[in-house]
Amino acid sequence: MIKNLDLSNVGLVKELYELQRASYLVEAKLINFFEIPPLKETLEELTVCGESFLGYFEEENLAGAISYTIDDEVLTICRMVVHPNHFRKGIAQKLLMTVEEINKENTVFNVSTGKENNPAKRLYLKNGYKFEGDLEVVPGLFISNFEKRRS
Repeated sequence: MIKNLDLSNVGLVKELYELQRASYLVEAKLINFFEIPPLKETLEELTVCGESFLGYFEEENLAGAISYTIDDEVLTICRMVVHPNHFRKGIAQKLLMTVEEINKENTVFNVSTGKENNPAKRLYLKNGYKFEGDLEVVPGLFISNFEKRRS
């Protein structure tokens, strides 16, 4: 089940925080960069990040989450996290599709991931996102940017 996450719920934020750390640690290993901002973020910073979150629950457990911001017609996906115990179950796919479905008024979708994060890159390409290029954000770390436009 996918539902909105209420970041005023302290227990839920703690669960999201732990999920995010577990997921981004896998990405950090893939891209060989352990300074990914969500890995450095505190619980308090997560609570006030200003992003909208959807969570994917298996029974009562938070197995995945996606966050985004909206600026006019542009929706930017900020985070896509799935607990490593739930990889390869289609959770990221379902979260991505749900964000697009509930935000039909948005015509541009942006997302970035580590250049070496091939599973994430395949997910976005499979869902109609176009590769826009790589950007070196700090010395030695490149992110791949993707965009999807719909009319």
